[in-house]
Amino acid sequence: MAPKAKDKAKPAAAAAPAVAVEDLFTSLNRHIQRSEFDLAVKVSDQVLSILPGDEDAIRCKVVALIKNDSIDDALCAIELFPRKYSVDFSFFKAYCLYRLNKLDEALLSLKGQEGNTVSMLLESQILFRLGRMDACVDIYQKLQKSKIDTLEINFVAALVSAGRASEVQGIMDSLRVKPTSSFEFAYNVACSLIERNKHKEAEQLLLSARRIGQETLMEENLADDDIEIELAPIAVQLAYVQQVLENTQEAFDTYSSIIKKNLADVSSLALALSNLIALKGPKDVSDGLRKLDKLIEKREGPPLTFHLARDLDVKLSQKQREAIYVNRLLLLLHSNKLDQARELASALPDMFPNSIVPVLLQAAVHVRENKANKAEEILLQYANKSPENSKVFLLAGAQIAASAGHPQIAAESLLKIQDIQHKPATVATLVSLKERAGDIEGADSIFDSAIKWWSNAMTEDNKLDIIMQEAASFKLRHGKKEAAARLYEELIKGHGKNIEALVGLISTAAHTDVDKAESYEKHLKPLPGLKGIDVESLEKTSGAKMVESGTAVEAYEPKSKEKAKKKRKRKPKYPKGFDPENPGPPPDPERWLPKRERSSYRPKRKDKRAAQVRGSQGAVAKEAAAQSVGSKSTNQTGNSKGTSHSASTEQTKPSSKSRKKSRK
Repeated sequence: MAPKAKDKAKPAAAAAPAVAVEDLFTSLNRHIQRSEFDLAVKVSDQVLSILPGDEDAIRCKVVALIKNDSIDDALCAIELFPRKYSVDFSFFKAYCLYRLNKLDEALLSLKGQEGNTVSMLLESQILFRLGRMDACVDIYQKLQKSKIDTLEINFVAALVSAGRASEVQGIMDSLRVKPTSSFEFAYNVACSLIERNKHKEAEQLLLSARRIGQETLMEENLADDDIEIELAPIAVQLAYVQQVLENTQEAFDTYSSIIKKNLADVSSLALALSNLIALKGPKDVSDGLRKLDKLIEKREGPPLTFHLARDLDVKLSQKQREAIYVNRLLLLLHSNKLDQARELASALPDMFPNSIVPVLLQAAVHVRENKANKAEEILLQYANKSPENSKVFLLAGAQIAASAGHPQIAAESLLKIQDIQHKPATVATLVSLKERAGDIEGADSIFDSAIKWWSNAMTEDNKLDIIMQEAASFKLRHGKKEAAARLYEELIKGHGKNIEALVGLISTAAHTDVDKAESYEKHLKPLPGLKGIDVESLEKTSGAKMVESGTAVEAYEPKSKEKAKKKRKRKPKYPKGFDPENPGPPPDPERWLPKRERSSYRPKRKDKRAAQVRGSQGAVAKEAAAQSVGSKSTNQTGNSKGTSHSASTEQTKPSSKSRKKSRK
């Protein structure tokens, strides 16, 4: 900030130093205008050495240090400023604490300045980073009448983060702004559309935001790399919308391009990496873990804590930070690194106390370690601790218990969820679990309570007939025929002629009250095609006969008087250019057989002359002579090579026997 003009010299200073102070302030103003903040700090120190309590000098020094990103030095300068001078630095101190992410201390430093517009804006930013979105929105609502530039950008961002995206359109109407007034505002409005699941509209608005941003930043003469960094959040959000719309290849290409370029915008880079890992799923687990490990730092010591590197804890929202940790935990489970997964799962509930996902992941780790009882215990504990989220925890606990073979515990978890207890799907699940646990009476009572609830329910989509039908079938299956017959009868009287209920009543009443069964049997429509059957003669037959294969012969059916229609003979279709009158030579009937099985196949003959001849030196000479004689006879008479070889072997055998005898 530029210093105020000095009208009069300070009374404590002499005339000669006063001229020097004016020159120093002139130099200080020049350095600030040129953004030479290092030099501005030095000149401010020179002024303070002459005038220790000068308010303008200390303010210029603090602002110059903040502009130069020397936040610690600025906070130190505020703390060291003498208390005897009545200068209020509470706003600057709060801003420095905010920049150092000491949010609670920053909020405490702003007390007493609630009516100040600038202080209210800083307070809204602190509340936004703390995740107290409703309080942040309240401040922006108070500031609506103040003519603050770009107020709508932060206002919409707070509404989206608070889960109140449906109010964005009303705020736009009250502030009289269009979604395309700036690329930042278009981006935030697109985020509100994403929260409302209007992804097609969000995609179009993000494309407009990118176009407007390129035009705006090019007018400001920014370099291409700087423009790409400024528009990186829009690119990541656009890729996410494409991912939701199942344009996976386009989303994959965008994420990969952002990661490959390694942009200076570390928050967009981290989100692109996290979304790409979610898009890949269990593929390339080791590569995803290696990249995420560069973003997450573990700090040992009680308690064990995790932090994001490169100031991502400050730059990312709570929801975005949670997604990065969750993706890493899922990758650890996929890679079967249970020790690391257990460490991270135990730390996440304290890091994100308002989220239910860390608790579910902690239970998932226990299930992976075959500790289903521990998972059920944790989910039940959090269900009692947080009643507003108890439904999710109880459903997850029921699923784990049912999978682990604990049907009674699963049924007890479902019975604690009052608002879904009488829905048909829940009733069917509870009855099935009770049956698996052997509690037939408990299953029967579930049906009775469901029938009672639906009988008193005043809803258009009443499920009483479905519940009664299944309850009657259940009672009949477990031997309670009178109760089943009573339900079937109520179902027929109350819901008209239900064929399934009528058949069930007749088959059930036939065991207890034959007269009632016969009376209701008259309500059944006769089956077509049964008039031509003589029932008495059919009863005298021996029934279906068994054939040799063991299957029954088809039941008796009356012969139809109509003659079977003759099938039309169609002319065969021939290949193009084929003349059936001159078909040519017939194809080889053995063309589909392997060559070895064809009649024309002749195996290749082996050259048996190359066989080794064993024996003593004399025997080898005799064999060679015999083979030469055999070969000559082959040339003369045309005998096969096998004949000459057999002749030679016949001559060698007696010689070997004679040698053995001589050795004895």
